[in-house]
Amino acid sequence: MRTLQGTIVSDKMQRTRIVSVERLRKHPRYGKFYKVTIRLKAHDEKNEYTLGDTVIIRETRPLSKDKRWVIIGRN
Repeated sequence: MRTLQGTIVSDKMQRTRIVSVERLRKHPRYGKFYKVTIRLKAHDEKNEYTLGDTVIIRETRPLSKDKRWVIIGRN
């Protein structure tokens, strides 16, 4: 299972947080690195993480239509 590190950008849903994950990609032709941001829905069972927290998320089985990640801790 994959693990990623990101920042919580929304905590308005119950037991669900939106985590923004930033990574660098290299342009195939020019070789320049650029930032790519993805927003993932992650499960937070106890509603203990809030806006701005840096968290570690782990891939899991599908929990809903869009939710495929679970928060495993702070970083």
